[in-house]
Order: sequence, then C-alpha cells, then structure tokens
Amino acid sequence: MALKAKVKDRMIPLSNYSTVSKDATLEEAVMALRGSFCELDSQSCTEAGHRTILAMDERGNLAGILDFASILRTLVPEVAGDWYQRLSSAGVSTAFAEANAEGLDETHLDLYERVRKNARVKVRDIMLKVRGTIEADASLMDALKKIFKNRISKLPVMENGKLAGVLRDTDLFLAVAEILEEKS
Repeated sequence: MALKAKVKDRMIPLSNYSTVSKDATLEEAVMALRGSFCELDSQSCTEAGHRTILAMDERGNLAGILDFASILRTLVPEVAGDWYQRLSSAGVSTAFAEANAEGLDETHLDLYERVRKNARVKVRDIMLKVRGTIEADASLMDALKKIFKNRISKLPVMENGKLAGVLRDTDLFLAVAEILEEKS
C-alpha cells in the first residue's frame, strides 16, 4: 500500500541531501549540487542525484532552496526575462542602450566570463522562498496535495520542529507506480 506510507518512509533524509550556507557563493552551491547530482563516471554525468540544493542559515535552519532554473538565470541572466530585464542584467540601462554607448557595458563578455563573474553572487540573494513544509508523519496523500497546491516539486520535511529531509515529486511518482505494479 504505497500511498498509505508516511512521508518519512519516502523522503530523502537531510544527511543524503546537498546543503550550502545561504552566505556561500553561487559557485560553491553549483559545485556542491553538481557533486550530488552527478555520478561522474568516465567524465559523463548520469543525472543520478537531486536537482535542488538547500540553503541553510547560520543556525542550521532551512532558509531557502536553489534549483537549476534560478542558478542558470543568475549565471546567464540575459537569456531570461523581457528586453528591459536582459539589458539590466547585462549592466545596461535603457538610456545607455539608446545612447548607443557600446563598449562601456558588460554585454561584450562571453559565456565563460559572464558565468565566472556572476558566480560570485551570494546564495541568499537568489534563493527561492520555501513554499510549505510537511511533517514526517503526514500521509503521502497530504504531501501530494501540498505539492500541487503550492506548485512545487520539493517539499521540506519537518520532524520535532527540525528539518529532517526532503520529499520530491519523483518520490511520490514512484509510490504511485508501485500501486500500479501491485497485483490485486
């Protein structure tokens, strides 16, 4: 009975999930996430791990979450947003652009230079807000409802007032798949 299991039966324990200080640089966060996301075997990434990293405060409490999209949006911001956002992210004001003052801005930076520069951003400045938590003893059905209601894919799991782990939408998918696999 997969969906009768509790959240704690399906969650990824905190000890098995990547964390970083909210005061770390984006570079530090990327390297930590890459280490848990990839099983590097002969220099290829098999995408075996997590797609987010937890940002922790100085007391060890969850402060926010970083996902691939927020990381890439920060490292290469001109690929996201409207025209004004792209100019702004590249360090160009619209007045500056309209004055045709090329060469005095950062738009000349190539991908390597832009990523290296933007990797100095602090995690606290770009981390996503935590949009809900769930208790370890809650049902998987309650977790499913919370994930869909909050439009999230990762749900921090609390036990005795402390962060205990993370429940992912993929963990819930696998629970549903087990139901279909069960013989009547």
